[in-house]
Parts: sequence; structure tokens; C-alpha cells
Amino acid sequence: MATPLSLSSLFTSRLNTTTPSSVFPIQRRRRIILVTSSAGGGKPTILVAEKLGQAGIDLLKKYANVDCSYDLSLEELCTKISLCDALIVRSGTKVGRDVFESSRGRLKVVGRAGVGIDNVDLAAATEYGCLVVNAPTANTVAAAEHGIALLTSMARNVAQADASIKAGKWMRNKYVGVSLVGKTLAVLGFGKVGSEVARRARGLGMHVITHDPYAPADRARAIGVELVSFEVAISTADFISLHLPLTAATSKMLNDETFARMKKGVRIVNVARGGVIDEEALLRALDSGIVAQAALDVFTVEPPVKDNKLVLHENVTATPHLGASTMEAQEGVAIEVAEAVVGALRGELAATAVNAPMVPPEVMRELKPYVVLAEKLGRLAVQLVTGGSGVYAVKVTYASSRAPDDLDTRLLRAMVIKGLIEPISSVFINLVNSDYIAKQRGVKISEERMVLDGTPANPIEYITVRIANVESRFASALSESGEIKVEGRVKQGVPSLTKVGLFGVDVSLEGSVILCRQVDQPGMIGKVASILGDENVNVSFMSVGRIAPGQQAVMAIGVDEQPSKETLKKIEDISAIEEFVFLKL
Repeated sequence: MATPLSLSSLFTSRLNTTTPSSVFPIQRRRRIILVTSSAGGGKPTILVAEKLGQAGIDLLKKYANVDCSYDLSLEELCTKISLCDALIVRSGTKVGRDVFESSRGRLKVVGRAGVGIDNVDLAAATEYGCLVVNAPTANTVAAAEHGIALLTSMARNVAQADASIKAGKWMRNKYVGVSLVGKTLAVLGFGKVGSEVARRARGLGMHVITHDPYAPADRARAIGVELVSFEVAISTADFISLHLPLTAATSKMLNDETFARMKKGVRIVNVARGGVIDEEALLRALDSGIVAQAALDVFTVEPPVKDNKLVLHENVTATPHLGASTMEAQEGVAIEVAEAVVGALRGELAATAVNAPMVPPEVMRELKPYVVLAEKLGRLAVQLVTGGSGVYAVKVTYASSRAPDDLDTRLLRAMVIKGLIEPISSVFINLVNSDYIAKQRGVKISEERMVLDGTPANPIEYITVRIANVESRFASALSESGEIKVEGRVKQGVPSLTKVGLFGVDVSLEGSVILCRQVDQPGMIGKVASILGDENVNVSFMSVGRIAPGQQAVMAIGVDEQPSKETLKKIEDISAIEEFVFLKL
């Protein structure tokens, strides 16, 4: 008979770093200790490091202590951040690894008031378990409108003509423009802003093509836009509008080589990121006539130096990063990022997370009870492991009547990992760093879909978690192939354990669970319930699964409180009980 192991002894053995872990191999790396609640248990503290719309500030103040400190140096930011649970920035504040290190694990969420997140070190945020959220929708229309404004004003020389007439000149012949109708506009980057620019350009009578390796062809066709290769886009366009994030792949994407392959006299608009254009190469292309005009709202260095030759070029229209600068957009961005940050601090699933599994809000609502189920199955499975071989191979199966393309399981995978690792680790696991920590510990997570017949009313019928190549504290939890196996369903919105090894059970996954393998005989339920009742331990659910009458059975008992060691020993000593384990959820 297995010896009962209390949760406290399980944690003690797992966290003793002087001996090898009996579940996960301990790697000699820097430990990451993350705080999960604000200091003193009071309101969280949110640092707003750049100007935010008042509506957003007001929303934040209803939930947290808000520190609005602008124009901080890196040293000042690193000093302040250790006292903050959340940080909100725009594009001007660099949030690098040193900021996350200085937070000492307290920083839980960084909110970017806008779309681009190239000023935030996502790898470091993920490593330190910090969620990064942005505001991707509120300024979409404003940015698109500004792109169109630059496109039309550049084509008709509006800025240059305005400056000329204000200088007392009347130069109608010099500022003859070009028409947009019938011209080809190449939209590089077909995300939210790029697609809105395309819609508006189509309304101006332009032929619109787009290049985006991640854009679905059906969405482009729905707008009336042709999806083409990068080479076709830059070589056939009369106008090019940039809507790309700044990444290693897009940095200086437009350079001497790409300008040389463009149609002579092309005109370029950039309301995305300055770094996607090699500015010195653009200056040479303007001087040579390859590029007839450029309209720029963003620059590699902002603000650009006073005597910047590109800004001063007569064929360049420049604005000071005004893409999102409408009254409506500023208020919308402030509210959107404030709601995302407050929601993240409350532990809600964030639809605008950029370093966590991203699924639409309606999918999140539907999957919510299955998210809880996934984590608890992971917690159950890992607590069944014993021995020193370590957990390296975990398989998760999702059984559903829905087509594979109609079931997003990224959230569920992250929560299974959280459940597997958090009970036996000093590291706090969340949706952000779950994959990172699993990889760091050498744990391979595989997934499979089991397609069932039937009406797909529920997204998932059941989830199964298997751990291979390990010994079990509860031998009855082993499947025919020798893996630890637990299975669960959501019943009337409540996660339930429905199978342990080969035994079917039915117990709500609330509180904690006692598993007993016993000889199937009358009175067993009463004996166990009596012991728990005498010790004032409330039983929430009790279920018995058996192979055949009078043979072996597994009893699963849900309890609200953790029984004492003495109580567990009394259950273990019942003569008909052959195997016993207590698992805390």
C-alpha cells in the first residue's frame, strides 16, 4: 500500500534545491520568483510613464493607486518599477530587460497605449512572467485616416504649396500634382490599419495590391484587394503605403536594393515605424528621382535632429508621429489599454495580450470553464508522479465534435502546463511564461485532437492528460500503456474528474480529492464518509468506479478542507483499501 504523502511534504521535497527533484530536473539557472499580489494586500500600483487620456486615468484610479510620472530616465524608471504592479507606456519609453530585472518579480503587466510593441522586450517580459497588452483597435481608424491624408496631400503638394503661399509666393506651375484614380497602391502589411487604408484607397478609385505573408487571401478578396508577392508589390506600385511592425525581418526593409527595383517616380507613405525604411537610402532615392515623393509620419529617431536632411527635403511631407493623434483615438486608446491592464491585474484573460495565447473574447468566454479544467487536470496528474525519473513527456488530448480549425486550444495548453509545473516549483506560472518554463525544464508537451461524431454544442467533450515514462504514487492511475492518465469534463459549467487510469469516476474538481483503490464491498462509502465527518471535513462529491462487481474499485472523494494527517491515516488503515492518495487542487 502506498504511504500517504501530505501536500506540505510534497512541496518540501520539490523545493529542496540541495537534492535532485523527484518530478522535474532542477537546472542550475537563475531562479525567477514572481510576486502575485500587491504589497500589503492593498490596491495595486500602476505607473503611467507617458501621457494618457484622462478617461483612461479615471478608469485606473477606480481600481488602483496611479502614479503619473512622465519623462523618466532609465535609472528613474528602474528605481520606481520595483514598487509597481503595472506599467503603462506609449512609444517613447523603452521597457527592456533591465526594467523587468529591477521589478524583482512584482511587475505583472505592461500596457502599451497603442499598437506597436517594439519598445518592449517581449522575451524578457515572458521570462519574468509579465503580461504585455496593447490597444490595437482604438486608433486603427485614426492611423488609416492619417495615412490617406498624407497620401492625398503628397500627391497634390498640399504642404509645400501651403508653405509657399504663406511666404508670399504664388507658384501654381511648380506644384502641379498627380491624380490617384487608376493608380496602383501597394499596401505593405495588411493588418488592421493596412486593411482600412486599402478600403479607403479603393474608394478613391485606386487599384490596391497588398503584400503580407500572414494575411488570409479571403480577407483581401473580401475588400477587393489583390494579395501579391513582395517583389510584385514594390516593382508595380505607383504608391507604396507601409503598415508593418518593426522587427528583425522588417528593419530597413526599404533600402538601396529595394528602391532600385521600384518603378521610377514611386511615391511612399509611412505611418508605421521609422525603422522599416533606411532613411539614408531614401534620401539617395529622392535625390536620384527613383522616389518622386515621400510622406513620413515616423522616423528612426524621434524627434529627428533639427537639420535632418530627409525632413528638410523639398519632396518630403513630414508630420510628428500624428497617426493616432485625434481626440477620439486618444481617449479610445486610453480606455482600451486601461481596461486591459485592470483586467490583467484582476486575473482575467486578456484578448489584447501580445505575449500570451491570443484568442477572441467570444472564444475566451466559451472556453473559460475548460481553462479551469485543463489546469486542474495538470495539477492532479503531476501530484500522482513519484520516483526520480523526472517528467519529460506529456500528452494532452482534446475530444470534440468540432472541426480542428474551429477549436483554439492554445489557452488550454498553457493552463495544463501551469497545472503541471506550479505545484512542484517555486516559479509562478501564468499564461505568459508557461511555454518558456516548460521548455526551460525540458518538458515536451504534445497535443492531439479526437474528432467525435455529434452536434458541436460544446467546444470540448473531454480533456485527457497523460504523463509517460514515470512511476505513479497511485498505481490505479496508470493506463494500459503504463502512462499516468486523468480525464475530465465540464458538467453544467463545473469541471469534473471523470476517469483515473482505467477507472471511471465522477467528482467535481473543487477543493481537494482523495483517491482510494479498494475491494468492492458494501459499506466502504459509509466508512470513509464517517471518518471524514467525525473530523469535520465536508465531503462535496463522492464517486466509485469499478471494473466489475465484487472486484477492485476506485473511490474518488471531493473534500472542501484539507484533512489532517491523522484523518488520512485512518482512511488508509481501513483493511479493504489497497491504495490511497490525497491530491490538493
